[in-house]
Amino acid sequence: MSDEKTIKISFCIIVKNEEEQLPRCLESVRSAVDEMIVVDTGSRDRTIDIAKTYGASVYSFEWCDDFSAARNEALRHAQGD
Repeated sequence: MSDEKTIKISFCIIVKNEEEQLPRCLESVRSAVDEMIVVDTGSRDRTIDIAKTYGASVYSFEWCDDFSAARNEALRHAQGD
C-alpha cells in the first residue's frame, strides 16, 4: 500500500465573452484536472453554455473592476488541494 496522498487539482478561470477561445482552453486541461471552475463576469455570447458542455462548474460574478475579487470567487468554489 502506498503512502502517497492523492491530490485533487482544480482549474479556475475567469471569463467574459470567450466562446471563441474557451473550447480549446478547457479541452487542453480537462484530462489533467479533477474539476474545472469557470467564473463568468457577464458574457453575452455562448461562453456559459460551452463551459457547461465541457463539464465545468459555472458561477456568475458581477465584474467590479477587481481581479482579486473575481479570483477569490473562483477559489471559493474550488474543492482541490
